[in-house]
Amino acid sequence: MSQTLTRPPESATGRDRPWNVIVLNDDHNTFQGVAAALSSTLPGVSYDQGRALANRIHSTGRAVVWSGAKEPAEHYREALRGHGLTMAPLEQS
Repeated sequence: MSQTLTRPPESATGRDRPWNVIVLNDDHNTFQGVAAALSSTLPGVSYDQGRALANRIHSTGRAVVWSGAKEPAEHYREALRGHGLTMAPLEQS
């Protein structure tokens, strides 16, 4: 009896796990500034959602603000950094 070996699905290798864009707490950005940066940069994030994320960043020291494919994650990270936010390196989930 012969046995056929198959490759595990790509998810088992971790190559398709999402990349996390992480904003760190700092002493120079206001809640309003963080909320404005997030809502103007990230798709589907309203100003009120940005305020909630800013609160999470403030109270926990960091927050994942977007997860997805690597290329857009790099774009969003750089755009948020351009707004003056303190960013962590991209992390894969």
